[in-house]
Amino acid sequence: MPDPMIQTERRGDVLIVTLNRPDRLNAAPPQMFDDLRDALATLDGARAVLIAAAGRGFCSGADVGGGALGSDNPGNSTFKALTEAYNPTIAAIADLSVPVVSAVRGPAAGIGCSLALAADFCVASETAYFLQAFVNIGLVPDGGASWMLPRLIGRARATEMMLLGERVPAAKALDWGMIHKVVADDSLDAEAIALAERLAAGPTVAMGLIRRQIRHAYEADYAAAMLQEAENQRHVRGTADSMEGGMAFLQKRKPQFTGT
Repeated sequence: MPDPMIQTERRGDVLIVTLNRPDRLNAAPPQMFDDLRDALATLDGARAVLIAAAGRGFCSGADVGGGALGSDNPGNSTFKALTEAYNPTIAAIADLSVPVVSAVRGPAAGIGCSLALAADFCVASETAYFLQAFVNIGLVPDGGASWMLPRLIGRARATEMMLLGERVPAAKALDWGMIHKVVADDSLDAEAIALAERLAAGPTVAMGLIRRQIRHAYEADYAAAMLQEAENQRHVRGTADSMEGGMAFLQKRKPQFTGT
């Protein structure tokens, strides 16, 4: 049996999901994203997710080399792959009820760039780079990139990435506000898991609502965003973590959140 394209590991309250095609720089056929979505479907009590990758590259993009996206009508097969595999997986990450960290070394290109940036925190090694190379082969950005990038880095920089199709090294991505942190290559795994563990120890219900609140605010007007905040605040006030946080504040101690 071939090695699975996605590996999962539970480390305490963190679910680690690893892209596992290192010989192809984790180039992603549609099945890989289906498997990734399946891995995220049941958190089984995990309070944070870390998306990592085996080998020297995070993800070099969709695997269009073999027969995965090939057909007599490549436009239709690509549309099918995006709407049935790639896009639903990016959307599933956005809909998770727990925070998500991505750990990137080497290329995060095409759909790999979208996957890395779909996380709440993208930690990149000094060797990492982000690439929207579609224009170089006569295609358009996909996987939500044209929605995501202008919101992360502004219209001018997003246009630069997508129309020039040049690499954005990790240091520039950090300067642009695209990612959370840049670390030494040999520190990436430790830094990423430490961040995921910190998030997993937080008030999970509130964190899940915060990430959804941010997403909602992209589309809502000011009044609707404030109403959503009020609704979410009403919900979390009834959680055990909210009670613990208030008691810890009054007792001048560090709260011990349980995720409930």
